[in-house]
Amino acid sequence: MKNFRYILLFTVALLSFSAANAQLLPNFGGQRAGLSALSFLKNDMSPRSAALSGASVALGGDAYSLYSNPAAATDVKGLTIATTNLSLGAGVNQSFVSVIMPQKNGAAIGASLNVLNSGKMDVRTEFQPEGTGEQFYVMNLAGAMTYSKKLSDMFSAGVSFKFVHEQIAEYRNSTVAVDVSFLYYTDYKDLKFAVMVQNFGGNSALSGDDLQVSFNRDQNSLELQDYTVPTVFKLGASIVPVKTDKHSLTAIAQLNHPNDNAENYRLAAEYEYLKLLSLRAGIKFNMEGQQLPTFGFGVRTRAGGYPIRIDYAANPTQFFGFQHTVGLSFSFNKLEER
Repeated sequence: MKNFRYILLFTVALLSFSAANAQLLPNFGGQRAGLSALSFLKNDMSPRSAALSGASVALGGDAYSLYSNPAAATDVKGLTIATTNLSLGAGVNQSFVSVIMPQKNGAAIGASLNVLNSGKMDVRTEFQPEGTGEQFYVMNLAGAMTYSKKLSDMFSAGVSFKFVHEQIAEYRNSTVAVDVSFLYYTDYKDLKFAVMVQNFGGNSALSGDDLQVSFNRDQNSLELQDYTVPTVFKLGASIVPVKTDKHSLTAIAQLNHPNDNAENYRLAAEYEYLKLLSLRAGIKFNMEGQQLPTFGFGVRTRAGGYPIRIDYAANPTQFFGFQHTVGLSFSFNKLEER
């Protein structure tokens, strides 16, 4: 019962902080909103992380570490495959697939693919606002190769190199980006510290030959401008204040500093029972339209003696309703515990 009291107290604290959010954290940096392109890279593709409001950079490694913190991939003990689907609404879905291959020297090699597809959309013009009868698609993808290494018993580093491609109808854009991360372990209550720079890269612009005529438009509006990728600096810590043979409770705090919006903060907690069931919740501060807590769960089972995890996350937003993330991961290591 003591562990459930911790969960209840944390839930009350989440709701209290949510009510005071607007007064405590002014929207410094919000004027930068919309200054980057390729915004699909900001969508959280880890269901564990999404349930924790994105406060995942300082967590131990799991099947989704290639997205949340490449340095943590060294914690994975066997060949691990994961797949995720994020439902963004209006028929737009984003999928993520990753493979992590641990090495004998304390390193890990990984590959991942992050794809967003809009589905069919109608072509509309000023004179045919109901549609011309034509249709088009939006497709974004990011393919990444990751290498991480345990530099000591208490320190890991990781790097991911990404090729990013965007296609909107006949317009295309390609660029490269990199993730760099570090994870520091301590021997006090599984306390961890982490830092990560996600999506660091240069500017890029759409290109295409089908620019519309300048009828009733400013000619300057036809130019395809250069925009940067959505770079985010993340700093986080996690600790396990409660841990017994059956129960554990992890508390996480994280600071995010994006290049295209205001600095924001996240608090989250994860309760685990017998390493079979995980209950998660978190909240974001200083993010427009994200005042409500996120939540989710994870279930671990086995198939042929190998562990399988099913994870789910719900993100209630003010403008886009509930966004759902579902993930399935499979490990080829019978001794794997996460």
